[in-house]
Amino acid sequence: MAILNEYFTLANGVKIPKLALGTWQITDDETAYKSVMTALEYGYRHIDTAYVYGNEKAVGRAVRNSGLKRDEIFVTSKLPAEIKQAPLAREHFEKTMDNLGLDVLDLYLIHAPWPWEEMGKDCTSGNIEVWGVMEEIYNKKGSRSIGVSNFSPSDLQAVIDNSTITPMVNQIRLFAGNPQFENCEYCNKHNILVEAYSPFATGRLLGNQTLDDLAKKYDVTLTRLCLKYLIQRDILPLPKSTHAEYIKANADLDGFVISDADMELLNSLKFDI
Repeated sequence: MAILNEYFTLANGVKIPKLALGTWQITDDETAYKSVMTALEYGYRHIDTAYVYGNEKAVGRAVRNSGLKRDEIFVTSKLPAEIKQAPLAREHFEKTMDNLGLDVLDLYLIHAPWPWEEMGKDCTSGNIEVWGVMEEIYNKKGSRSIGVSNFSPSDLQAVIDNSTITPMVNQIRLFAGNPQFENCEYCNKHNILVEAYSPFATGRLLGNQTLDDLAKKYDVTLTRLCLKYLIQRDILPLPKSTHAEYIKANADLDGFVISDADMELLNSLKFDI
């Protein structure tokens, strides 16, 4: 499981493990705790959570109880999407840190450019205001790196045009069949690392005939194929699982390389899911 010992380097020089355990939809504290502990035992060193997931306390407890040194584990959390005012952003960062029980965060993201119940709303001024707080947090060493999630190129450009620090990460919904080329090209141009949440489209890729056939060609599971596809595009995947066998399997990406021709095939897929 060599991938667990590999890193991307962010624009500020911070090393970030190439594979993370995602914890979205793991709302039960004990389940979240056990999942994180299992991942850390298997060698994962990157855990992704968010305030709205409701599991920051469980994640923090697992990190603290893991027996690992704090600087061995990369922890990401996120500011709620609806927070678009500076005072509330500062308040919520403190809430996140209290929940996690950690002295410093490794990556802090704005969860979305608009409130989830108002997707697409123009919150440009609010995003600029809140990004100023993200810069404060970074400059005060509250988080070793900062970024955004679900931002389009235009959302990113508005922040970049009104800031001194360019977001270091953009975490977006990305998987085989939803390649997000325009966003990825923009991010690559600006040295913004792309992270892929829902790399299996929250399970909806499972059983897809095209992907199944290609996975059989490489003698791997569909999930391993989908994760390798992202890694070969220099994208950081965030697979979520609460089952020990799947957590372990998701890190087993050794022994095969997807050919250029098959990467082109995967890039050509479009799934409306």
